Amino acid sequence: MTTTLIRGRTLSFLRKPDTLDDHAAYAYENDGALLVTDGLIIASGSYAMVKPQAPEGVTEIDHRPHLILPGLIDTHLHFPQMQVIGSYAANLLEWLNTYTFPEECRFVESAHAARIAMHFFDEMIRHGTTTAVAYCSVHKASADAFFAEALRRDMRMVAGKVMMDRNAPQGLLDTPETGYDETRAVIEDWHGKGRNHVAITPRFAITSTPEQMHVTQTLIREFPDLHVQTHLSENRDEIDFTCSLYPDATDYTDVYARYGILGPKTLLGHCIHLSEREMDALSETGSVAVHCPTSNLFLGSGLFPLKHLARRERPVRVSVATDIGGGSSYSMLRTMDEAYKIQQLQGERLNPLESYHMMTRGNAEALSLVDRIGTLDPGSDADFVVLNMAATPAMALKAEVVTSLADELFLLQTMGDDRAIAETYVAGKPVKSSLSSA
Repeated sequence: MTTTLIRGRTLSFLRKPDTLDDHAAYAYENDGALLVTDGLIIASGSYAMVKPQAPEGVTEIDHRPHLILPGLIDTHLHFPQMQVIGSYAANLLEWLNTYTFPEECRFVESAHAARIAMHFFDEMIRHGTTTAVAYCSVHKASADAFFAEALRRDMRMVAGKVMMDRNAPQGLLDTPETGYDETRAVIEDWHGKGRNHVAITPRFAITSTPEQMHVTQTLIREFPDLHVQTHLSENRDEIDFTCSLYPDATDYTDVYARYGILGPKTLLGHCIHLSEREMDALSETGSVAVHCPTSNLFLGSGLFPLKHLARRERPVRVSVATDIGGGSSYSMLRTMDEAYKIQQLQGERLNPLESYHMMTRGNAEALSLVDRIGTLDPGSDADFVVLNMAATPAMALKAEVVTSLADELFLLQTMGDDRAIAETYVAGKPVKSSLSSA
């Protein structure tokens, strides 16, 4: 049994903050501590309270004056798109056909998939992301590489083999039968092994025939506890194309509803251009609209109605994500900085407490995993990050005039990136520093 005492300023959310002054929404300790044993948080609170609970001679790591938060969570990104980031295109469909689909064809090769998986997890750790929800490619080899690397690093990850049987290059197509069989094989091989979670993953309605949607529905019925992920209403041309492919559906969201895809463990990437009827459908089923701000801006897709979704009579559950490689940064800090700007453009405010709640507990709740991740509560996985608001010269200069926790969080969000992540802990072990020395 290995026990470690981690000291520093600690911040963990108890619920979504209503306002910037909603101090009851979070637990903050100016001199806090976490007692970690065998990958779990055993105790948390003030250092004076936690220290006496530690065994004699315990290893103590002091991160003061830095801030310790639960590990950051990314609820939507594409593992095969690491070499697609920053590709110049006018819009979503051009970007997919010109860059993304050709790149994903390379993941039929196990060696290539394994190499990119190693780099992917390195970047997650560098940027303080301890759990991510990833799309692999259509090839089972890509999912095998992803989950093998997650297992090796003992990280809690959610991912799935993409299913797509039309409107893509031949090298990226499966069939309804092979999509079903290979998804079942991925589930049998990887779900529950280590901290792996398999997601049922039809890419989006454009790339799946009705026959493939039917087998997706069958998989959801057979494995009701699994996550489901797909895309919805990112781009107006995408919406028009989808509706032309499914003319009997009321709208884009109704396509998924007809095949039983909506539900409390369903993650729908983007959801920018929804009608009120579609928002009601998401609300009634508990489905999650995943906000991908850097991607939405990069591809010119539109402005996500975050505040409207939250305030309506039937609110919609929301999470936030980088959407690599349509997104332009692996950093959840940079992601929330862009989310802030998107709300500004709509005459709304996104305060820093809301942002950090979304990156941690909020995203954990969206994944139905808040009992394991997203907080510093005793019994949770010991996945957490250490943030340094003076990580760069410019940040250090600004930090001289920071006088509140909210100001510190906003500084980190506005100016921070991977350099602001002083350390990343996975299952109680510091892992970013080992990357730096490798």
